[in-house]
Amino acid sequence: MIKILLHGCNGAMGRAVSDIVKDMDGVEIAAGVDLNTESHYGYPVYGSLADVTEETDVIVDFAAAAAMDGLLRYADTRKLPLVLCTTGLSEAQLARVRECAGRVAILRSANMSLGVNLLLKLVQDAAKVLAASGYDMEIVEKHHNRKLDAPSGTALALADSLNEAMDGTYHYVYDRHDRHEKRDPKEIGISAVRGGGIVGDHDVIFAGQDEVVTLSHTAYSRAVFAKGAVEAAMFLAGKPAGLYSMADVIAAQG
Repeated sequence: MIKILLHGCNGAMGRAVSDIVKDMDGVEIAAGVDLNTESHYGYPVYGSLADVTEETDVIVDFAAAAAMDGLLRYADTRKLPLVLCTTGLSEAQLARVRECAGRVAILRSANMSLGVNLLLKLVQDAAKVLAASGYDMEIVEKHHNRKLDAPSGTALALADSLNEAMDGTYHYVYDRHDRHEKRDPKEIGISAVRGGGIVGDHDVIFAGQDEVVTLSHTAYSRAVFAKGAVEAAMFLAGKPAGLYSMADVIAAQG
């Protein structure tokens, strides 16, 4: 039985993970950590990582970027594998993640869904054909009105995939309201929409002179991300130190 420590257990994604796990075999949530210490699923919930007494095999994190430094120290000290799902991390925090991965297994992904991770590959294939032929590349992402970071981590991952396919020759533009100039052919535009209860939409647009090709992903519920996070936890438990991704989980399933 793989025992999960769920960091951010009472947030929207934490509750989605709890809903998924209660119907799965071979995995359970042994304890949760959240500023809100109410227990809705039967496992104990603590206000701090330092208060956790249960033995666990892996941490699944859906908390906030502000809690990242303490979480990394905890995982490092206890050598607990960490599935890191929080987005909006600073460059300093990302550097700390990479450094910590030299001593403990960390799986970091901007998006835990199988479909998005396939999309990351598809946009690269498209860019090598379309961008190389002069098509402009734009990303539009849409999320609910409670999301704190913009653009989304997934939008940035998509931009990085596009740029990687083009040998890193493009730069990112996030806002054009004060720009009075024609579009640079070597830019990737990234736009963010926040409203209502949108779970997550991402469109990658390749715009040519006479046609437009759009690759899209739409999430209809948080369950798709929760399921991916749990599969990642089951994959990561017991793994040696290193920095892993959802691509490793998908490859292991194949």
